[in-house]
Amino acid sequence: MTEDSTPFNRADARIGIALGSGSARGLAHFGVIRALVEVGIKVDIIAGTSIGALIGAIYAAGKLDELETTFQAFDWKKTVSFFDVVFPKSGLIDGAKVSELVRTHIHTHTIEKLPKFFAAVATDILSGEEVIIRTGDVIEAVRASISVPGIFTPVRSNGRTLVDGGLTNPVPVSVARSMGADIVIAVDLNHDIIAGKNFKPMLLPNSTDKRLPGIFSRWMGEYHQLMQELKDKLLSREAPGSAQFKRWLSPEPLPSIFEVLLSSINIMEARITQTRLGLDRPDILIQPPLGHIRFLDFGHAKEIIEIGHRSTVKKLSTLSQTAAGFLGGIAETPKKTTSNRKE
Repeated sequence: MTEDSTPFNRADARIGIALGSGSARGLAHFGVIRALVEVGIKVDIIAGTSIGALIGAIYAAGKLDELETTFQAFDWKKTVSFFDVVFPKSGLIDGAKVSELVRTHIHTHTIEKLPKFFAAVATDILSGEEVIIRTGDVIEAVRASISVPGIFTPVRSNGRTLVDGGLTNPVPVSVARSMGADIVIAVDLNHDIIAGKNFKPMLLPNSTDKRLPGIFSRWMGEYHQLMQELKDKLLSREAPGSAQFKRWLSPEPLPSIFEVLLSSINIMEARITQTRLGLDRPDILIQPPLGHIRFLDFGHAKEIIEIGHRSTVKKLSTLSQTAAGFLGGIAETPKKTTSNRKE
């Protein structure tokens, strides 16, 4: 980044943030935003993909602290409780409980009524097109953006069938710019997830993981019980597709269907992110080192949030004096207005 390539000399410049996809790694967004607030950077525009859309919507509603507190209390029991397994033909989870979580923190129904400008990114699974959602039901927008193919059931909206926005735009820098952002801060959660030994795509934690032995020793008994209950539910005679599911559980040392699906999505999103960031360059790029965090490691919230905070502080410390001073003072400067929202 150079001062000549960014509008750091414009008093009315609007700051946008592009919050990337990454499931549990997305908890780093809390730390990133907290670090920006600490130095007085005021974000005007929020574009989010997948978990970035979920956290971005709550941020736009001004309820981020409450959501962070909720996630800080997550353990494996709470995480697995969101697996409202329905096992239809298009996904394992219908996402109703995730929608409930968002609705408890957002007390408006439409994106247009959020205090900050917000957009969620989804993908039309039939056409392959990127879908930018800037109006309408905020819960439906978030639900569409987080719909990991094969895991969550898709969302039908305005004649489209929508799934995870990470398939087309994992770090929506272009969306933030299209919404009027002059300076874009991007948070990429995918850059090191396929870097050799850092690639740990498994859906579930490894019982031999030594990073947090005390926590795992308390959780593992309860965790195994919950996993057994989920397995029993999927294998019961009443469960749709139980016979097929039994065949998946062969003794062969092959990855499970969850691991294959999620590994494929992780690899794809990481490659797409590299390409898109090469074309849609942000003014400030924050890349927390989260390759060791798995898809559902929400129980590591404090660690993930701290990594996001630390990475942002480090990145901001590398900015030029002109850029840092501009960003720090811009919160007090009146911005140009493109709608009837109060700034």
